[in-house]
Amino acid sequence: MKLQMKLKLKAAMLVLLAAVIVTGCSSMKPYSESPQFDASDNTFQHPKGYRHDKGLLDVLGLARAFLGRAADPAETGGFPSLDPAALAPPTGDGPGVTWVGHSTLLFTYRGVSILTDPVFSDRASPVSFSGPKRVVPPAYTAETLPHVDVAVISHAHYDHLDLPGLRRLAALQPHIRFIVPLGLGRYVRRAGFDDVVEIDWWQSDTHEEVTVTATPARHWSSRTLFDRNRTLWSGFMIRFADGYQFYFAGDTGYSTDFVETRERLGAPDFAAIPIGAYEPRDFMRGSHCNPEEAVQIFRDLDAGQAVAIHWGTFKLTLEPLAEPPRRLAAALAAAGIAPSRFRALQHGERWDL
Repeated sequence: MKLQMKLKLKAAMLVLLAAVIVTGCSSMKPYSESPQFDASDNTFQHPKGYRHDKGLLDVLGLARAFLGRAADPAETGGFPSLDPAALAPPTGDGPGVTWVGHSTLLFTYRGVSILTDPVFSDRASPVSFSGPKRVVPPAYTAETLPHVDVAVISHAHYDHLDLPGLRRLAALQPHIRFIVPLGLGRYVRRAGFDDVVEIDWWQSDTHEEVTVTATPARHWSSRTLFDRNRTLWSGFMIRFADGYQFYFAGDTGYSTDFVETRERLGAPDFAAIPIGAYEPRDFMRGSHCNPEEAVQIFRDLDAGQAVAIHWGTFKLTLEPLAEPPRRLAAALAAAGIAPSRFRALQHGERWDL
């Protein structure tokens, strides 16, 4: 009898484990009112049909290519970096931005500070001993970061949603107002923040005269093998009381979304646009723009100025880490756009706009 009971208990545990795996280890509630939510499989999808549908064989092929990649000097040597604390403090209330690394920016305007995709950990990975490793330390750590009023997170991937780093930041600044796409709020609250707002594409949150609107992007999300697209991804248009606008693209492939964003929300005065993680092109085109497409995004938005993000910090794909800024410069020249309008900064560099 005891043996039978043990066998039944073990079988029940296996059934429970299988159920957890099948449901993606997720307690995500359906977001049936969202136009981006597909109730047939409880996932988010782009309404225009941009689907991330790479299968296991595609992923394994990319993994083999990545393991056999050519030597990249920057992967071990990194890049020069600046210490923001050593720079002269900004003068006046004009806009300014510091590139912390990858997609992490500290943007300030009229005494309000905005933090984007805060990632401070050494690896963009679920584990601390493996996965993409930083080639340059963050210009600010969670402990040295100045006061932040508002933060946005574009999606759930580990190079954009860094839970260990968020926990360290929450221990020091727990009252930052976080604006995130649908489904990400639980991660940020779990990290220790007490002011978290989830919004869908085209929805807005206004706090202390700063309005943040989530905008469409061609991308996808996951944190495990079993939760693909269970949370939404987005860009953000951030509008200040005097009408100044800062657009943060997050992580995206090229699409018509940027024309629609400009038509609905107006042109941004300043934009942050990704330029890296684009090779092999057949695999990455659907979710990561290359530098030439980044310039087209800049034009579609009719942005006044822009900073390059999502490059030179983690070795994520096959192109050399130093290549994106060179291709960006060539694409700007070909488009007749002054290089001073769309810059790739040094790690830690501040740009007073």
